Amino acid sequence: MMKLFWVGIAVLVVFGKWVDAFVEFSLNDTEISLLEGHGVYKAGYNPLLVGLTLIQGANAKGAVCLDGTLPGYHWHRGYGSGANNWLIQLEGGGWCNSVRNCVYRKTTRRGSSTYMEKQIPFTGILSDKAEENPDFYNWNRVKLRYCDGASFTGDSEHKAAQLQFRGQRIWWAAMEDLMSKGMRNAHQALLSGCSAGGLASILHCDEYRSLFPGTTKVKCLSDAGLFLDAVDVSGGRTLRNLYSGVVGLQGVQKSLPRVCTNHLDPTSCFFPQNLIASVKTPLFILNAAYDSWQIQSSLAPPSADPHGYWHECRLNHAKCSPSQIQFLQGFRNQMLNIIRRFSVSHQNGLFINSCFAHCQTERQDTWFADDSPVIRNKPIALAVGDWYFDRAAVKDIDCPYPCDNTCHNLVFR
Repeated sequence: MMKLFWVGIAVLVVFGKWVDAFVEFSLNDTEISLLEGHGVYKAGYNPLLVGLTLIQGANAKGAVCLDGTLPGYHWHRGYGSGANNWLIQLEGGGWCNSVRNCVYRKTTRRGSSTYMEKQIPFTGILSDKAEENPDFYNWNRVKLRYCDGASFTGDSEHKAAQLQFRGQRIWWAAMEDLMSKGMRNAHQALLSGCSAGGLASILHCDEYRSLFPGTTKVKCLSDAGLFLDAVDVSGGRTLRNLYSGVVGLQGVQKSLPRVCTNHLDPTSCFFPQNLIASVKTPLFILNAAYDSWQIQSSLAPPSADPHGYWHECRLNHAKCSPSQIQFLQGFRNQMLNIIRRFSVSHQNGLFINSCFAHCQTERQDTWFADDSPVIRNKPIALAVGDWYFDRAAVKDIDCPYPCDNTCHNLVFR
């Protein structure tokens, strides 16, 4: 009987770690991959597979993953007209905000290069095929892996738990390594990222610009990185509480823009809404107005919905009640108010579609395909290309749900 008791205690401890961790751990692998952008491929589709390169010598600079292993990236060389152009894609994957869930994270690919895939598919904005990626297919395309848990910004450690919070150092070590491999000669450069990587592309945008001479065309793209300081369904602030833990634990404050921390608290300066207006480099914001991650993890997480009133709605928008849709429309309105000042600048770009989605650049079906999401008949890839190459001003904001029938809405089991 005592043996069963201790087994039960052990199960509760492990379960507690899961619950305490970033909500992605309550989703299955297919659901996580849908959120991150590694979509389900059609039969017969063979995407380009690109191997992992570990950044040798990064540990000498203290630039290591949570568990102390070397960070890494996947790089496919550019060719032809794109040989001297560079696209950096910062990987997403949430954050860890406590010692307990950072300890869990370092046993996964998001905290250790030991567990990273040795090859990953390059699709969407990373594709090497002109018919799938018309403007960037022959550029040098790099996917920087995410193994710190603070959007490449932390710089501290927790010796007792053997945790290294070195995201900012990983960022610089990766940039130095790539500069030595030809990026310093870039004619054109684009810093991009999805989810937590989309937030990172905002935080590091001006730093990226500073790497290059003024003659280099440099811009930034944030995909699904516009995380809002929004009130959840219980009236609390789930995401602010999460961010407060991330910023405090991982020593993020010193990496945040001074223009923000001079007048706001550090946690507020981890929210893009307080950063985007002061980014000097041209920036494109691509976001779903009803971002699936934010609905699931920030607006209506189980912790804010103990009776499960939002359970069906958070997994499938078609099961939302009229009052729940009204709440989500309020979230969209908040997003539109936040980007109003940002959108005034002629150098910035916008694509806010009224979809239940998250990360639309890396999935081929949402980036550029026959049935891709569109606003005014323009798919995301062409909107981003028009903006980057100054072919047209792009300030595309969709009408509210349910008007857009081109969405690839995410539905979870």
